[in-house]
Amino acid sequence: MRKSIILLSLLMIAVSCGTRTNKAEKEEWIQLFNGKDLTGWTIKIKGSPVNVNYKNTFRVKNGAMVVRYDEYEKFNAEYGHIFYNEPFSKYKLRIEYRFVGDQVPGGQGWAFRNSGVMLHSQSPESMLVDQDFPVSIEAQFLGGNGTDPRSTLNVCTPGTNIVMNDTLITNHCNNSSSKTYHGDIWVTAELVVYGDSIIHHIVEGDTVLTYSKPQVGGTNKPADYPVPDGTLLKEGYICLQAESHPVEFRKVELLRLK
Repeated sequence: MRKSIILLSLLMIAVSCGTRTNKAEKEEWIQLFNGKDLTGWTIKIKGSPVNVNYKNTFRVKNGAMVVRYDEYEKFNAEYGHIFYNEPFSKYKLRIEYRFVGDQVPGGQGWAFRNSGVMLHSQSPESMLVDQDFPVSIEAQFLGGNGTDPRSTLNVCTPGTNIVMNDTLITNHCNNSSSKTYHGDIWVTAELVVYGDSIIHHIVEGDTVLTYSKPQVGGTNKPADYPVPDGTLLKEGYICLQAESHPVEFRKVELLRLK
C-alpha cells in the first residue's frame, strides 16, 4: 500500500510539473503587422510631416510590409521610418526580412541592402521635419553583395551610446559575429530587450551580439534634443527603416517579457 501511495504521489507531481511546463510554453505573441495593411503604424519620412507616405514608400504587397522606390526618380536623403504606435520596454521581437531588387539612384554606398529596426526610439511626432534618424538603438539589417563578407544584426547608435564589456561604446556602428546572407533570401532576426539593461541580437537562432545600458549620447542627435546625455533608455517605440534599397518584412511579432 505504501509503495502504491508513493507511486501515486510521484505521478501527481509529474502531472503538475507537466501542466506548469505547458503553461510556460504557451507564449502569447502579438502580431504587430497584420499582413493586410498599415493599421497601427505611423510613417515619418525626412522632409515630410508625420504620416505623409512620400512617393508611396511604405506599402503592403503579397502579405508583406514593403519599402519601394519605383515612384522615385532619385533618392535625396528621404530616409524613412515606420513606427508601431505603442511603446515597449521588455520584450522579444521577431522579424523576417529580405532585400530585393536594385538600390534607387542617389542612395549612398553604405545604404546598399541596408535597413534595420530601431529600438527604444523617440516618437515620430517628436522628430524634426528634416531629421535623418530618430534617437534610438538600431539593430541593423545588411545583405551581402554576393562576394564579400558583411555581417547583419550589427548595432548602430543614432543619438545614443551603449555599454559592452563594462566599457561605454561611442562608435556609431559595431559589428556582430553573424555570417553573411547573400541574395534575396528571408532572414529571421530576433531582438531580446530587457528595458535599460541587456539587449541580445539573434539571427537564425544564433546570438551574435550582446550589449547593455542603452542611453542618450553621442553627436548624432538634434542639438536641442531635450533628454540629457547619459539618460538610460528603458522603453520607446519600434520602427522599421527605409534607406534607399527595397526591403520586405513579412513578419513583425512581439512577445512581452516580465
